Amino acid sequence: MGNEIHATAIVDPGAELGDGIVVGPYCVIGAGVKLGDGCRLQNHVTLAGPSDIGPENDFFPYASVGQRSQDLKYAGEPTFLKIGEGNTFREFCTVNRGTAPESYTIIGSHGNFLAYTHIAHDCVVGDHVIFSNNGTLAGHVTVGDHVIVGGLTAIHQFCRIGAHAMTGGCSKIVQDIPPYMIADGNPGKVRAINSVGLSRRGFSEDSIAAIKKAHRVLYREQRNYRESLEILRTWPDRGPEIDLLIDFVAGSERGIS
Repeated sequence: MGNEIHATAIVDPGAELGDGIVVGPYCVIGAGVKLGDGCRLQNHVTLAGPSDIGPENDFFPYASVGQRSQDLKYAGEPTFLKIGEGNTFREFCTVNRGTAPESYTIIGSHGNFLAYTHIAHDCVVGDHVIFSNNGTLAGHVTVGDHVIVGGLTAIHQFCRIGAHAMTGGCSKIVQDIPPYMIADGNPGKVRAINSVGLSRRGFSEDSIAAIKKAHRVLYREQRNYRESLEILRTWPDRGPEIDLLIDFVAGSERGIS
């Protein structure tokens, strides 16, 4: 299967294209871009490098992916972007490479990034995420698998969003959001657990009940987080979900919302 490249598209000789790729009108693919099989660029898409982009990614008009870091410390050193497979980048999405020499921005697989999403330098984004319109990450943010970022949400640099968490629309996130939680507001605060999302993803009733109980310990019983973690660690047969929650909270440097 060959590639379909529109006559108005510009593909740098230093780019590496896989098979079955569609490049629409007025797209630009720069030097150092590696584009996997079956990727589709509609029109007016810009891909810059060095970027390693996996197969079956869809890019909608005016997406700009792999551009240099916007960090003012960036001095032109080689930095990188790595993207998995099966993602969708809607209109006007922007994704930047890392800042420090040899550093990476990393995006996983099967994500859905809606219009005007921004992924800044040195971010690490997991699999099966959904970023609603204008979801924005500052530099060095980590986002776990199956996270939903609400529309117009802004996430402060160095924050972490745990797996299966969700942020409400128009939220300002300045601290870590533990796994399984829903955060909302300005500044964002954890309001509840993401019970509907967990149920849809196949979590058992027992697991969801344990997460609800852990939420109560962390947020409702008026203890500091060190005391809450000690209580969670004493639970017999607490399961991997609670272990993940414990490890996330214990490893927080910014504190949790």
